[in-house]
Amino acid sequence: MNHNPHNQDSADEAANDLDEEEYDVMEMLERLETLREDMEDLGVTTLAEVIQRIDELHRQLDLK
Repeated sequence: MNHNPHNQDSADEAANDLDEEEYDVMEMLERLETLREDMEDLGVTTLAEVIQRIDELHRQLDLK
């Protein structure tokens, strides 16, 4: 069998790239799932509702 160290390095690098890409996807999935849970807890379903709630809370604080 011919084991070329260069080929193994390339394979390891490709595997690491895939691992990093998979990690990035998993991290984004976790962030989005957390965001969805937070939005459900806050009773908002759209970004427009989030912005509206933020504006309302700013106004409430400004009145105090």
